[in-house]
Amino acid sequence: MTGTILKTRPLGQKIAFVLSLALVLVGMVNTMPEIAGLQDWARDITGRPFFRVSGFAPEYLYPPVFLVMMVIVALNASVYRQWKEHRPRLAWLGLLLGLVLGAFLGALGYLVEIDSVCLFDQITGQRARLIQDASERAAGVIPGMSFDAEVPECQARFGVWILPLLMTIIGLFFTYNVRVWGAPLVIVASIVVAYTIGTALIWVFDLSQNSFLVTKLGADGGDAMAAAVQKATNVFISSDGIMGRFMDIVVNQVFPYVILGALFGTSAGGTSLIKLAVKLTRRLRGGPAHAAIVSSALFGTITGGPVTNVLSTGRLTIPMMIRNGFNPRFAGGVEAAASSGGQIMPPVMGVAAFVLVALTAVPYTKVVIAAFLPAMAFFFSIFLTVMFQARRDGVEAMEEIPEDLIMEPQDRLNVVMIFAPILVILFLLLGNKDAVANGPLSWILWDGALKTIINATGDAISAGWWAVIVLLPLLLLDPKTRANPRKILHSLAEGGILLSRLFLLLFAVSIISSFLNESGLTGELTRAVTAWLEHAKMLHLFGFEIPIVGGIYLMLALICAMFCAILLGMGMPTVPAYVNVALLLGPLLSNLGVSFFTAHMFVFYFAVASAITPPVAIAAFAAASIANTEPMRTGFSAVRVGIVMFAIPFIFAWYPELLLIEEAVTITNDAGQNVLIEGYSGQTDWAWMAFLGARLILALYLLASALTRYDHAPMGGLEVGARLLVVVLILWKTALVMWIGITAAIVILCLHYFWTNRLRESHALRP
Repeated sequence: MTGTILKTRPLGQKIAFVLSLALVLVGMVNTMPEIAGLQDWARDITGRPFFRVSGFAPEYLYPPVFLVMMVIVALNASVYRQWKEHRPRLAWLGLLLGLVLGAFLGALGYLVEIDSVCLFDQITGQRARLIQDASERAAGVIPGMSFDAEVPECQARFGVWILPLLMTIIGLFFTYNVRVWGAPLVIVASIVVAYTIGTALIWVFDLSQNSFLVTKLGADGGDAMAAAVQKATNVFISSDGIMGRFMDIVVNQVFPYVILGALFGTSAGGTSLIKLAVKLTRRLRGGPAHAAIVSSALFGTITGGPVTNVLSTGRLTIPMMIRNGFNPRFAGGVEAAASSGGQIMPPVMGVAAFVLVALTAVPYTKVVIAAFLPAMAFFFSIFLTVMFQARRDGVEAMEEIPEDLIMEPQDRLNVVMIFAPILVILFLLLGNKDAVANGPLSWILWDGALKTIINATGDAISAGWWAVIVLLPLLLLDPKTRANPRKILHSLAEGGILLSRLFLLLFAVSIISSFLNESGLTGELTRAVTAWLEHAKMLHLFGFEIPIVGGIYLMLALICAMFCAILLGMGMPTVPAYVNVALLLGPLLSNLGVSFFTAHMFVFYFAVASAITPPVAIAAFAAASIANTEPMRTGFSAVRVGIVMFAIPFIFAWYPELLLIEEAVTITNDAGQNVLIEGYSGQTDWAWMAFLGARLILALYLLASALTRYDHAPMGGLEVGARLLVVVLILWKTALVMWIGITAAIVILCLHYFWTNRLRESHALRP
C-alpha cells in the first residue's frame, strides 16, 4: 500500500513520507500510557529488568528524533532544490546551508556536552573508567548501595569551540525558519541573540555600567571566556535549551494531539459536523453564522490551528452565510474569529496551551478548567454579534436547509468520529482515579482493562493517545476511507511533517528563551518598569493630577502589556507570539498583583488574538480568500466580531476567580512565599460567581450591540458611546461604580425598547 502511495512522488518527498510515518510510530510508542501487564511482559521477553516499552530516556530519544524531524523539514523546504532551479551556480551553497547539517551539529553538541551521555568520553572509554573508579572508592561506604548510576562530569568537551558551533547552528536554523515560518520570528530571535552577544562584549571590555547593557555572565570577576563557554553549553543542555522543555513539549506532551488534529483534518467528520450545526441552528436568524461558530468551536478544539480551521470549515460556512444575506467581509470575519477561538476552547485548545502548561507548571487538567468560562464568554459574544448583525441586515432564519447540507444517515456515523475522541479526552482528563476504580466500570471490565483506564485518568498525554487509538478505526466508518485506506497513512504522514515544522518553529523560540535567560534582560526589564510605575503614580491630564492607584494602576500596566503582546506577536503563529511576550512580560505582570498563571493566561489570549489582528491577520486573510473579499477589511471585521478576545483578559485579570483554580488567585509575596491574593480564600463562592456571570452577560450584550450599532433598532453615536461606557462601569470592582453601571444599563435598555416599540407602531421600523 505504501509503495502505491510513493510511486508518483519525487524522491525527496518519498523519503520525507517514510520518515514521517516512522516518526509518528516512534512518537506514539514513546507517549503510550501504562497498559496493565505490557511492561512486565516486555521485560520477561527481553530478560532486561529495566527495559521500557514507552517513555524513553530523553538523552537517547531527543537527538535522533531531532535529526529526523529536521531531515523531514529540509526535504519539504530544500534550499538546494530551489537554488538549483533559480540559481544553479549557487546550488552547492544550498547544500552547505543545509538544515540537516545544523541538526547533526546540534545533536552532536548535545550528546557531547550532557553529563548523562558524554559522547567523547564514551568513545575513548574515559567514562567507564570514571564510573569504575567512583564505585571502587565508595565500595563498602554505604552497604547495599550501587554507584553504577553515578553521573560524572564530561571530561572531553568542545570547550571554546562551542561558541562558533552554536552560532553556526543558529544561522542554519534561522535560514530555514525564514523559509518555512517567515521573517518576523527570526527577526525577534536575531535581535535577542545580537543583544546578548553585544552585552557580553560590553561586559568583557567593561564599557558600560548600565544594567541593560550587561549580560549576566556569572563570572564574578573571574574568567569571562569560561563563563561565555558555560552559557553557550547551557543552550544545548539546559531546560531552556534546544533539547529542553520545548523538545519535551513536541515529543512527549503535544505529540498525540497533533496526530489527532491531522487525522481530523482529512476525515469526513468535519463536513458532517457542519451539517449537524446547520440543523441545530436553522431556526435562528443568523443560522449559517451560528452554525459556523458551533462547528469551528468543536472542530477547532481538536485541530488547534486557526488557518487549518478556516480552510476546513470555512469552505462551507462562508458561502452559506453569504448566500443567506450576510456581507462577505462579515462572513469571513465570523469564521476567522470563531476559528481562532478554537485555540481557547477546551478540552484540547492547541499547541500553545501545552506550552503554557510547561511555562507555568500548572497541570493541563487545571488549564482546561481555567479556560472554560472565558471560552464560553467569547463564543457567547460572537453569537450575540451575529444576532444583532442579522437583525441589522434583515437576515431571516433558513426556511429550508440547502440540499448539500442535509444530514444523510452516513453523516450521523461521521459525526461519531468527532464526538467519540472528544468524549474520551473529557472522560480521562476530568475523571477521578478513585471514582473509576469504584464506579460502574469496575463491574464491567476485567482487572487489566480497568487498571489501564485508571492509569490514563487525569493525564493529558494519555487522554490524547487513547483518543488517537479510538479515532483510527472510526475513520473506517466513512466508505471513502474504506475504499482508499491510504488516506489514513497520508494523514499520519502529514502529522509527522507538521510536528517537524513545529519543532523548527520552537527551535527559534528556545533560542529566544535561553538567550533571554542567560542575558538577564527579563529581570532588568521587570525591575525597571516596576520602579517606573512606582514613581509615576500621578497621571497629569488637562492640568489635573489623578492618582494612579488600585484598579487604574493595574489597568494601565495591562494595557501596556496588551500593546507589547500585539506588537511582538504580529505576523507570528500563536506559540512564538505567546512565548516571546510571556518571557518578557510574565514576571512583570506577576509583580503587579496578578498571579503568575493569570499573567500567562493574559498573554496567551493576546497571542491567540494575533491571528485576527491586522495588519498580519493570518486567519482573517485565509477567510478572505474564501469569501473573495479584501483581506485587510476582513481582518478589521474579524476584530469587531471577536473583540471580546481582547476584553476577556482584562476581565479575568481583575476577576481571577473566573479562572476557577487556586493558582489564579495565588501570588508570590516579598518573602518568596505563595500566598492568596487579599480577599480570596482559594474556594469558589458560587453565589458571587453567579452574580459576576450575570454582570458579564449584561456587559457582553451591551458591547456586542454597541459594536454592531444595532439592538432592536439602529443606534446613534451617543447611545453607542453610552453603552461602551456602561460596560466598563458594570465590570468595575468598586461597588458604587458597579451599581451605577447596572442601573444605567437597565435604563438604556428600557429606553431603547420603548423607543423601538414607538417606531414600530408608527411603521418607521420593520418588525
